[in-house]
Amino acid sequence: MSSSAQFLNPSQAARRLGVSAKALRLYEQRGLVAPVRTAAGWRVYGPDEMARAAEIAALRALGLSLAQVARVLAGDPQGLEPALATHQAALEARLRQVADNVERVRGLRADLARGQAPAASELARALAPTDALSVAFDLPWPWGGERFELRGVRPLNYITGPLGCGKTRLAMRLAETLPGAVFLGLDRSADGGAAARSRLEADTALKARVDQALAWLVEDGATASDALLVLLAELEAEGPAAFVIDMVEQDLDEPTQEALIARLRRRGPEARPLFLMTRSCAILDLTAVGAGEEIIFCPANHSPPIRVAPFPGAPGYEAVATCLASLEVRARTEGMIAWRPSAAH
Repeated sequence: MSSSAQFLNPSQAARRLGVSAKALRLYEQRGLVAPVRTAAGWRVYGPDEMARAAEIAALRALGLSLAQVARVLAGDPQGLEPALATHQAALEARLRQVADNVERVRGLRADLARGQAPAASELARALAPTDALSVAFDLPWPWGGERFELRGVRPLNYITGPLGCGKTRLAMRLAETLPGAVFLGLDRSADGGAAARSRLEADTALKARVDQALAWLVEDGATASDALLVLLAELEAEGPAAFVIDMVEQDLDEPTQEALIARLRRRGPEARPLFLMTRSCAILDLTAVGAGEEIIFCPANHSPPIRVAPFPGAPGYEAVATCLASLEVRARTEGMIAWRPSAAH
């Protein structure tokens, strides 16, 4: 190496690229990028590796699966057209939103010119996204009826907390309160898969969307299963304005969880909101949470749920981190409960 300053370790490279270290490892596992090895065997990324990883990250941001990325990098542009069309539609939607906000501000300035001062609520609406969604309700038991408000609902929201914290009741109340929302429970067994297949046979348009999504996920390392089919049949359906999903990782192996969350992250800022109950570090990777994502944490002591920023040192961050575990750890500890011996007489 001519200069160690030109080479970055995986954490530094991930920060520079705006991806997670886990994503870089996945790129390497799929043979898309090969980091340099130091004399001590450590992985580092030089200018060539960084340029290659930046290309991969850009193609992933367009919504391509890892298999599609590999084909594009090999010179086959198949898959780029629909990805670019989707990206164009998202950009045009943002332009419309910006244009609407410009008109609001223009109207406020016109009012000011006539001597009419805008109310604080009008200013708040002018600064907020045109279609910003908010929800408010009194918290159910086990809380004490405190008011819960969630303003500017993000496209991707995580609900997490320790066992017995009330997160399921919070999720169900969210589904009841959000207009047009659907709550998806844990019935993702073989029977649920059979029902999903019957539904798809009766709806060819939905089946086409589910088949496309499933192919993308399998190319990204997912394992096809009844649980995954049930999720896709719901997520690709038209109609619901939002989804609240109970323990999204249920019956999905870790590669499937990683592929699924990667796809959900690529839906764009205009996508309908998703609320994912989870205790999986594959679903809620704290190093990969982006601007369009929100973490809602339910404390063990039944204090009101809080929003948690995905940064070490932020209020609630360490508590969230301790709730998350890998598939292996959760399988090993499933069904276990805390036990405290009674005091000696």
